[in-house]
Amino acid sequence: MSADNGWLMLALLALGALFLAGFFRWVRARERAGKEPLLSTSLFRIRTSNLGLVTQNTQWLLLMGVSFTVASYLQVVRGYDAVQTGVIFTAATLGILVSSLAAERLAKRRAQRTLILTGFVTTIVGIIVLIIVVGGSPSPWAFAPGLLLIGLGLGVMLTPSVNIVQSSFAEDQQGEISGLSRSVSNLGSSLGTAVAGTILVAGLTSHAYAAAMITLGAVGLIGLTAAALLPHHPPHAPAPTGRQDAPNPAGDK
Repeated sequence: MSADNGWLMLALLALGALFLAGFFRWVRARERAGKEPLLSTSLFRIRTSNLGLVTQNTQWLLLMGVSFTVASYLQVVRGYDAVQTGVIFTAATLGILVSSLAAERLAKRRAQRTLILTGFVTTIVGIIVLIIVVGGSPSPWAFAPGLLLIGLGLGVMLTPSVNIVQSSFAEDQQGEISGLSRSVSNLGSSLGTAVAGTILVAGLTSHAYAAAMITLGAVGLIGLTAAALLPHHPPHAPAPTGRQDAPNPAGDK
């Protein structure tokens, strides 16, 4: 039954990918017909923004994937209740809170690309710590250092990734790119739970936990690669694409 559920999850992931492909095909067809598309494909023509979207998607995938995996392991394998599990997760919450409070100060001292790179490295180190912990200490607090590192890493890079994406577009496109940015983040959250769940459904054991965390670490490397490809000095947003106001004839000499 576990194997069947695993194949079902993979089939649903494939179906979701086909749905997205069909959606973009439909959008492109509307654009070619001169109709107003739900989402303009021109939003995907800027390399810096595309890389920023990859980092956003990966960050939320890691956040939800790690949360799902660790929470499931603590409750099913270690036997902790929801309250105990929540207390352990305060380490991650504290990390996000601390790095978020320092975000403005860090943004003034470091480039956004540097913050994103630092965030991914810190998060991947946290995942490695969590992998080592599973067979190391029976204490639930042994999970705290890894969760703290993940919280710090994610908190540092979440805002810079959004800034890089939105600063790549003119003011009149902020509505569209903001919606796309949020959709990509939500997709990452869904994928994080789906990827972790697909692996864990085979049986919640130390091996399944380690396999899920290793997979999430590999996804983190994808985000780290995208961050490394970001330009050191992102270009300024282009001029608005909408129609400009006509000059005032009365002011012409």
